[in-house]
Amino acid sequence: MGSIPPTQTAAPQTARQSEGSRLAWLDALRGIGAVAVVAEHLLTWAMPWLRPISFNIGMYGVLVFFLVSGYIIPLSLEQRGDLRAFWVGRFFRLYPLYVVVIAIMLALSWWIPIRWEVPRDPSAIASHATMLLDVVGSAGVVNTMWTLSYEMVFYLLASALFVTGVGKGRGLIAVLLGVTALVAGLFVSGPALSGPWVAWLSFGVFVLGLAAVMAGRFRTVAAVVLGAMALSLLLLSSRVPWFSMAMLAVMFTGAAIQRWDRASGPLWPVALTGVTVAVVPVWALNAGWWWVQPDVWITTVVLAGATFAGGMALREARMPRVLTWLGLISYSLYLLHLPLLTVIIQLVGDLRWAAAPVQITVGTLFLLVIIPGSWLSYRFLERPMQRLGRRLARPGREDREHRA
Repeated sequence: MGSIPPTQTAAPQTARQSEGSRLAWLDALRGIGAVAVVAEHLLTWAMPWLRPISFNIGMYGVLVFFLVSGYIIPLSLEQRGDLRAFWVGRFFRLYPLYVVVIAIMLALSWWIPIRWEVPRDPSAIASHATMLLDVVGSAGVVNTMWTLSYEMVFYLLASALFVTGVGKGRGLIAVLLGVTALVAGLFVSGPALSGPWVAWLSFGVFVLGLAAVMAGRFRTVAAVVLGAMALSLLLLSSRVPWFSMAMLAVMFTGAAIQRWDRASGPLWPVALTGVTVAVVPVWALNAGWWWVQPDVWITTVVLAGATFAGGMALREARMPRVLTWLGLISYSLYLLHLPLLTVIIQLVGDLRWAAAPVQITVGTLFLLVIIPGSWLSYRFLERPMQRLGRRLARPGREDREHRA
């Protein structure tokens, strides 16, 4: 192949740099979210006297993550205009590190037993394979994996909306999800469907549906079926239905903000959904754990929303490099910190009642290991896999013909 003249490469490269700068605020928010989740677990198990009690810092970080995903994922789909490329990119973004972490936990299971919440039957394989853990009533080998369930559900629903051409209704979808969360909280205390068969059935639909999406055959039908399955799982088989609906409402709130930001949608659904999600635990039947008590939950939701709004307001400013860097390694930081913390506690014992100097020393050593370790994971696992995904995601003949 002949070389491409410099004038043809300079413009795209400049465009990519401009796009990266324009979205640096989202990386900064990811960095804040990752640090918050790490702080939640470190403070809980090593320095409980520093853990805030007026809000849940870990849930705060998760909500920030979900708002970011809701904002950027539909935009990514629209810009790609290629559902197959989107899913190839998502697989190579999420699964390599995910599989490595699962392998690490299984390799350590002789020493550190797998969490008791994980089913002791083959359905655990199915639920981990789809990442639909929380919405099929299962649990991950690492506690933080529960959030990936909602990321995956959001991808499936966003794909269904993309192939059906629904874009402007995302604010209304957020409102409907928030109202459904409120109603579910009032009347539903647990899943209507449960058992290993839910994980296996969703696994079968997931594999067949995405195979059709990748192959380009019955792509629209497959994407719609997958989206319908995802919504059904939220309503019928998730462990706490109102909570599951609230998480998706938050993500679609991010999507509604993106539409408003591009002057293609109103802002009122964002405010209405935020209020609805915030007040659910006031009446919810299943809202007993401490961080969904009304005062704690409402404070957490407000802080997450304010953080996202602050990031948007300051996006034209130069983002602190440390936050954008933490955003780049946020996925590794998110998945790796809890296994490392578990190993440390196994070695040194329960730190919650240790002397403060011991807690601070161990906590500092933990940070000195997990932060560079997450960078190494990003540098030598995540980034190469993402590059491979981008190469494999180049549109095939059918996609090129369709787009022509």
